[in-house]
Amino acid sequence: MYSFDKIVDRDRTSNVKYDMRNSYFGKSDLLPMWVADMDFETPYFIREAVIERAKHPIYGYSFRTEDYYQSIIKWVKKRHNWNIERDWILSSPGIVPALNFAVHAYTNPGDGIIVQPPVYFPFFNAIKNNGRKIIYNQLVYNEGTYNIDFEDLNKKAKEAKMLFLCSPHNPVSRCWTKDELRELANICLKNEIIIISDEIHNDLILPGFKHYPTATLSKEIADLTVTCIAPSKTFNLAGLATSSVIIENENLRKKFNDKLEEFHISGINLFGMIASEAGYTYGEKWLDEMLHYLQQNYDLLESTLNNEFETLSLVKPEATYLAWIDFRKTGLSDDQIKNRLINKAELGLSHGPIFGPGGEGFQRMNIAAPRLFIHEAIGRLRDYFD
Repeated sequence: MYSFDKIVDRDRTSNVKYDMRNSYFGKSDLLPMWVADMDFETPYFIREAVIERAKHPIYGYSFRTEDYYQSIIKWVKKRHNWNIERDWILSSPGIVPALNFAVHAYTNPGDGIIVQPPVYFPFFNAIKNNGRKIIYNQLVYNEGTYNIDFEDLNKKAKEAKMLFLCSPHNPVSRCWTKDELRELANICLKNEIIIISDEIHNDLILPGFKHYPTATLSKEIADLTVTCIAPSKTFNLAGLATSSVIIENENLRKKFNDKLEEFHISGINLFGMIASEAGYTYGEKWLDEMLHYLQQNYDLLESTLNNEFETLSLVKPEATYLAWIDFRKTGLSDDQIKNRLINKAELGLSHGPIFGPGGEGFQRMNIAAPRLFIHEAIGRLRDYFD
């Protein structure tokens, strides 16, 4: 059994979540539940692997070993029933860099790229900063959950060259069904749209739900899909900058790899590789226990907000450790919500409007934390919002 109740002092460790509170919120003494990394210890078997390699006195240029590739292949097969080949796997320092490389590899300035807000906000920057056009296919919120507006998507697909898919979806916590993914992918097929499928949260699926890699739906869909995964959310390794980009289509793979070579970033982070391999090789039991603990955190938050609060409610969670909380019944503006959270409740959440259209009136809370933090956050919300 692993312990997830342990509280680890993260101050002064050069981490964004704690050490940049003052820069982001204007004060450093609030409870930070914003940045999407865990407050759980990185698993001991990963730390031991990194420490063992660190004992060697030279950290020179490194290459991806066969064991590294096989750890990814075996993990994806076991957890997601997807048979991938070694040659399909490319690397990136992170998912966000991969989105930007894809924009350069597959589109031209002025081309339209579809996003489905409210969604992970770096999607917008990857489009705008590279001179492409954002096309919004806003999700529809109804009865506590979100759905894709397929009628709107069908209309706007004619203007697009690419679609950024967030699967599972951050921040609304949807784990898309196979039917939903197939309908989306068929629209993309009909309009020759390349799908960039951000599946970084693919291992963080709650009981009763199942993640389907977009590229597994059919050979035709695989041929237009670029899949981005990483061990960073799964095992709390975000600081090690190790992501994988899986591309079955040889032409798409070559175009992406050409961009990696052009920017000279096809190398590997030595310790990221070591940590990734250890996680994918030994991490299944740890992940299953962490997901059980996470479900209990969700249960606590959901039952309290939905049953005891008059003004706040939780969107039905299906995946990720990012709770999407509805503040609209408070009657407060987004600025008022933000101000009260920071200056009264002293609670640092991710502000809903940064996730684009549809984010107004919501806040995102990271609940991958010891249960004491969840109780504390609920108490602060009760004091100042109910």
